[in-house]
Amino acid sequence: MTRMIQLAKASLLPRTPVPGRGLLEASTTVLRVHPGDLDMYFHVNNGSYLQMMDVARSNLIADLGGFRLLKDKGWYPVVAASTMMYKRSLQLFDRVEISTRVLGWDARVVYIEQVFTCRGTFSARGWVAGRFLGKDGSRVAPADVVGLLGGGRPVASPTLPDDVAAWARSVDVAHREADRA
Repeated sequence: MTRMIQLAKASLLPRTPVPGRGLLEASTTVLRVHPGDLDMYFHVNNGSYLQMMDVARSNLIADLGGFRLLKDKGWYPVVAASTMMYKRSLQLFDRVEISTRVLGWDARVVYIEQVFTCRGTFSARGWVAGRFLGKDGSRVAPADVVGLLGGGRPVASPTLPDDVAAWARSVDVAHREADRA
């Protein structure tokens, strides 16, 4: 429940935009591991990582000043696919930093990397393929969202890292020539 409250706060009462923040710059979110994040083995449950990532992605949008812009357009983000890699367990009351950055986009989705560190040590990494939808549920072209959040200027997508591109193809979220965004 704690993470849902944090997500609601991050989305409905977003933090102040960071002046000059570029779309491709990392956003940092600091969270604490709470008792509700733990599983029966007393380390963070895999589902809690995903909820923490939701909060951190909302903070990325806030850092870009994007919530008002998205609301004005009637657009909202959804997750199309995600994957996680865990290296070290997080424990109760650990202070966790989540670095969230846009890796690139294609005609279907925006690719985001989220890295968890605790006490300066890598703990986990997640990739998210996100879409934006309109009020009627229609897909919004990633280039339109990137243009909006990137200050209204067209921005070319960086080349995706090979491992991210391979993952996107394997989970069938990557753009295919037959697609129409």
